[in-house]
Amino acid sequence: MGLEPTPLDPAALPAAVGKALATPATRMMAARGALPLAPGDLATALYQLGLDADPAVAEAARASRDGLPERVVLGIVSDAGLDPRVLDAFAGRCLQVPALFDAMLLNPALADDTVVTLAERGTDRQVDQLATNEQRLLRAPAIIAAMYTNPRARMSTVDRAVELAVREHIRVPGLAAWDEIARALGGGSPADDQVFAQAAGAVVGDEAAPATSDDLELDDDGQVKAKEPVVDEAKVPINKMSIPAKIRLATLGNSFARSMLIRDPSKLVASAVIKSPGVTEMEAARYAGNHSLPEEVIKEIARRREWTKQYPVKLTLVFNPKTPIAEASRFLPMLHERHLRQLARSKGVPSALVAQAKKLMMSRGGKNDK
Repeated sequence: MGLEPTPLDPAALPAAVGKALATPATRMMAARGALPLAPGDLATALYQLGLDADPAVAEAARASRDGLPERVVLGIVSDAGLDPRVLDAFAGRCLQVPALFDAMLLNPALADDTVVTLAERGTDRQVDQLATNEQRLLRAPAIIAAMYTNPRARMSTVDRAVELAVREHIRVPGLAAWDEIARALGGGSPADDQVFAQAAGAVVGDEAAPATSDDLELDDDGQVKAKEPVVDEAKVPINKMSIPAKIRLATLGNSFARSMLIRDPSKLVASAVIKSPGVTEMEAARYAGNHSLPEEVIKEIARRREWTKQYPVKLTLVFNPKTPIAEASRFLPMLHERHLRQLARSKGVPSALVAQAKKLMMSRGGKNDK
């Protein structure tokens, strides 16, 4: 996330910085780090020049900032008098050096948006440090969301942050499965850190290329024929994971993780899978045709307009007896003739839907399939 890099108010710049930026010649010298400026003034000048309209000046300033010695950066990120945007520009550098990270975290001028960046990209140790500031977490719950979606964050640390938010009646933004996450609270296990880390290492990232409806093939029963992703199940110890850990893996994992977790006995886990931002059209169609999934999952698929625009999703929902009648009826006029005929003969869907299918066939008067 981070702060938006906007120019500083020239009237508020320190005198030394204002003087350094006064002429084109001094601006280029400052951008190259060739002027005798105190660390804080130097950082401010380089930040401002990094946004300069002259590409050569901006490039030189950013290169100088990235090349500053660690001891100079330490003084900069410890300076509570700097603008938060200036500090934010050093967030990436601080993530690489523990001493710089520690100093930045202690700086009262550090913006919450910068902490979100640190939580998104930090190591397990760094996220542990961020989590100790409960006041900041409550003030900016987006930090908790960033911790949750960082696969390097320890499960135990994430659980404590979630518990804090729930206890204080705060809904964390940016997590579609927040309801499931909150309801699963308290189900964690001391072994979750190691087990989640092992599973995340196998199934977080490396997502297959998104499939579209053109890639889907349907059998005669209106079911989606698709190959399941292949991963060594021994590397994904789902049977050893707690409900909170499974929900988090459902949010962060790839299609293989989702294909395993959608079958979990816990409705909370299955619901978290369907709310994962990684679910593709092909997966949605496959899940919509799975009659063993909880009714809540099928209802969620039927509510998602971006999925129900796809014919295979509409088709599998109509043939699933757990789809609400009102939703299934809405899709009937869009069915191809052969699928409508098949539905009219089906014994696996509600009789009311069969009757509607027969009535629609009669009204079409035997028109050709689309």
